Amino acid sequence: MYEPIRTKSVHSTMAGTPDDFPHRSREEELDIQLAGHLAALLAVTDELRVSAPSADLDAAAERLGEQVARLRGGRTPARAPAATTGREPDPAALHGRAHALAGRALVVAASRADTAAAILAAERMDAHTAALRPRTLAPH
Repeated sequence: MYEPIRTKSVHSTMAGTPDDFPHRSREEELDIQLAGHLAALLAVTDELRVSAPSADLDAAAERLGEQVARLRGGRTPARAPAATTGREPDPAALHGRAHALAGRALVVAASRADTAAAILAAERMDAHTAALRPRTLAPH
C-alpha cells in the first residue's frame, strides 16, 4: 500500500557535516533576544512619549537606544515617529505592554548576566508599575 522511499533524505545530504553552516553561540542568541526586547520596549516608550511627554520617558528612551545599539554592535535602533491612527492611545494598555516587555528583557538580561540592561529593565518595570497603580486622592 505504501511506496518505499527511494532517495536519500535531503536533510542529511544538503547540510553535509554540522560544520557546513554557521552557528551562533548562546551568548549571541541572548544578545539578539535582549536587543529585540529592548527595541520593542523603546517603541512602546516612544508611543508613550507622544501621548504623555515626560522627562522620565525621554531619559528612558535615550538609555534604551544606547543599550540596543551596544547589543547590535553600534547600530542604532530604527525609530519611527508615532503615527496618528485617528484614535488616542490607551496609556494604561501601553504601560502594561511596556511592563511585560521590560520583564522579558529583565529575564534575558539576567540569563546573559548583563548588569546594565538588567538594571534598566528593572527600573522600567518599576516605572510602568507605578504608572499603572491607581492614584489615591489626598484627604481633605
